[in-house]
Amino acid sequence: MADILMPKATAVWLIDNTTLSFDQIADLCGLHKLEVKGIADGDVAENMRGVDPISRGELTREEILKGEKNPEYRLHVAESKIAHIPQPKRKGARYTPVARRQDKPDAIAWFIRNHPEVTDPQISKLIGTTKATITNVREKSHWNSQNIKPVDPVTLGLCSQIELDEVITKAVDRRKKMDLQKDKEVEGPGLAPAENADAASDADERNDAEPNADDIFSAFKS
Repeated sequence: MADILMPKATAVWLIDNTTLSFDQIADLCGLHKLEVKGIADGDVAENMRGVDPISRGELTREEILKGEKNPEYRLHVAESKIAHIPQPKRKGARYTPVARRQDKPDAIAWFIRNHPEVTDPQISKLIGTTKATITNVREKSHWNSQNIKPVDPVTLGLCSQIELDEVITKAVDRRKKMDLQKDKEVEGPGLAPAENADAASDADERNDAEPNADDIFSAFKS
């Protein structure tokens, strides 16, 4: 898969702002061609805000132009210029201005809809909300449920793009590890090694060949 941190949002932007083919976008973003078509038709990632890969340093204008001129060309992700910059550790709970606090349910709904692999504690820490609020939004028991609309937290100003990308990447990696572990558990124990089965068979044959006490005494009686 390509090194695009927000593949669907990037695909939305490329569909809206370039003439790249579905195949080219799918290859760049690590998506299926039909999924890209679904995004273009509005069936997938509805209401998702597009993310500009140029401003994020993931793609260059020159690379896009090459792709637009040649439908067979496969775009290459640019080397990140910010990946090496350490982010300062945030201490304590995130403070959110009062004017922004009413937007948190919208951000929670966005995570639930677009990134279910992100855990409640991660959402809570990232946007500074509570477990109870997340549960209410998920179960649609929030007092303002009828007005909640999925909007990404970066647009709402609740976190930075880098912070959001980091949380999503960690969640995806953890989900892959969990799925792999589940697959191993489903497979269960394998067949016993062939040498063990042969040893057991030889033991049974030896037991059959050895006479028991009744056989010995019956020989003396005769």
